Amino acid sequence: MQIVKKIILRHIFLLRLFSVLVLLPATGAIFDYPTEGTASYYTSKSCKKEGTSGVWTAYGERYDEGALTCAARDRALFGRYIKVTNLENGKSVIARVNDFGPNKKLFRRGRIIDLSKGAFVEIADTKKGVIKVKIEIQPNESKKLSFLLFSGDIT
Repeated sequence: MQIVKKIILRHIFLLRLFSVLVLLPATGAIFDYPTEGTASYYTSKSCKKEGTSGVWTAYGERYDEGALTCAARDRALFGRYIKVTNLENGKSVIARVNDFGPNKKLFRRGRIIDLSKGAFVEIADTKKGVIKVKIEIQPNESKKLSFLLFSGDIT
């Protein structure tokens, strides 16, 4: 029974790896994800209030408030980089998606991204709390290379 379980888990891993490395377009996937809306920031303390550990991200990494990371509602964005621009002052930051959020209720109201505190302070004062933003999914060079290697288009 353990052998079967290991084989199944290995296949699931390989399918996920294949979908990330091969099925996503080489120039950055075209996601059905809003590009303008609101953003806020989150801390370990605010995560604990919502009922999560506040220590681990949905991507399996230890949460670091000072890192340039963010949470997006679409898990297909995990590991990708997103340029977040504050529409009020024009400042922008590039953050890596490593968590899942904002919650469904806030997302329906226009909250498109939650930034780590470290990313938020790069573009706004934390006293603002919620800001209007534009997001742009950045091409990921490693995914481009993997796509080319698997497709055989490398010369």
